[in-house]
Amino acid sequence: MNFLSLFVLIPLVMLLGLWLARDVKGVRAVMVTGSTLLLILAGYLTITFLGDRAAGATDEMLYTASFNWFEPLHIKYSVGVDGISVAMLLLSSVIVFTGTFASWQLKPLTKEYFLWFTLLSLGVFGFFISVDMFAMFMFYEIALIPMYLLIGVWGSGKKEYAAMKLTLMLMGGSAFLMCGIFGIFYGAGGQTMNIVEIANHIGGAHAIPFAQQCIWFPLTFIGFGVLGALFPFHTWSPDGHASAPTAVSMLHAGVLMKLGGYGCFRIAMYLMPEAANELGWIFLILTGISVVYGAFSACVQTDLKYINAYSSVSHCGMVLFAILMLNQTACTGAVLQMLSHGLMTALFFALIGMIYGRTHTRDIRELNGLMRIMPFLSVGYIIAGLANLGLPGFSGFIAEMTIFVGSFENADTFHRVLTIAACCSIVITAVYILRVVGKILYGTCTNEHHLKLTDATWDERFAVICLIVAVAGLGLAPLWVSDMITTGVAPIVDHIHNAAVTVSSSNPFL
Repeated sequence: MNFLSLFVLIPLVMLLGLWLARDVKGVRAVMVTGSTLLLILAGYLTITFLGDRAAGATDEMLYTASFNWFEPLHIKYSVGVDGISVAMLLLSSVIVFTGTFASWQLKPLTKEYFLWFTLLSLGVFGFFISVDMFAMFMFYEIALIPMYLLIGVWGSGKKEYAAMKLTLMLMGGSAFLMCGIFGIFYGAGGQTMNIVEIANHIGGAHAIPFAQQCIWFPLTFIGFGVLGALFPFHTWSPDGHASAPTAVSMLHAGVLMKLGGYGCFRIAMYLMPEAANELGWIFLILTGISVVYGAFSACVQTDLKYINAYSSVSHCGMVLFAILMLNQTACTGAVLQMLSHGLMTALFFALIGMIYGRTHTRDIRELNGLMRIMPFLSVGYIIAGLANLGLPGFSGFIAEMTIFVGSFENADTFHRVLTIAACCSIVITAVYILRVVGKILYGTCTNEHHLKLTDATWDERFAVICLIVAVAGLGLAPLWVSDMITTGVAPIVDHIHNAAVTVSSSNPFL
């Protein structure tokens, strides 16, 4: 058995173990054991991948395996990874591991909660190892379905409304996505759903006709873009984040939203490069709006989760913005941003959940002076804020600088104006981060109930410290991650450039 399939097998065994567990201690033991194994497996994969690339492995996808799943439609269970996939698997394993400890005290229905949480994790891991479009779509849906119950049952606030809105909008995106996937399949000759095989047909007899690309590219990009908070399809995201329980918010914003950017790059742009060159400018404008709009919206919020949710709209918009720049530097920055934002936002949501669990409010107008009452959580929040606004030494700085440098490589006025506008989001981010930190952490606490509160417990401290170490580690030693990501980005970007249409672009700004 191909060892990549362990990323699916371990969650399946965890589901069985959780079903058989008789008490909360048994549930916790299963979750800690399973999430630790996934983290070790992701670490082993990363080390092995780097070693094989250093030894001269040149295949676009490593550790591939495939067997027939449904022969009439040429659907196969095909797995393989490149540098992008490995980075996303490593991120997912860290978030699942720390999310387990962030949910250590969760009640009621602890067993049922972790069953759905593990099913969500299974979908995420399966999506990142798949190289067959149908298998990716199946795992994509597996990852989305549990969100309805996780928010609707264990959420807070307007949880039923948020769960329904999220599910309906993401299912709408899935409908676009399914049309796009089958359009690609039949447009490429109807012989395979393997992404690499379809890409290798480009320029040959089974290339997707340009006219068809112009139909399927927008459908596929919007389908994945809905999950990536593409404007104006982002409205589910703030409500979903605000109502979700802590670990679900961590996994949702930290990993699940990355499926959108990953899918746009891996399928929409990789398999339809001519349409990406021709129509990309339309989505570039929409993603530029997401970047600035999300940051401005965060400035006017008073709920801690809504602030971070709109911040995620801005940062995930930056991922889509970067990949649409169609150059290697910006696309490498996009994947670094996915990795960086996943860690930062997981840290933010973990801390917000811990603060809310004690104060029973997320309204910044009702919080003040927490530094003296909860020094550990307060310092963690400051670190998360500094990373989010791009302070050098943290992951946010590396990712955003790579994106903006790469975006500015495009010498035309249209791309540079959009890049400068997107750069303004850095200043806006600093405004709302410093505003919140100053409001809730400093000053004198006037709420007598808050004065009696305690600081983080051991399990909460462990989760926070792991995420802080990851954020700082990526910021201080980014080269090995950047080089690994570049090995996956370079072939895709070269492929897009080589397949660029020879006719003049329809972009009226160029």
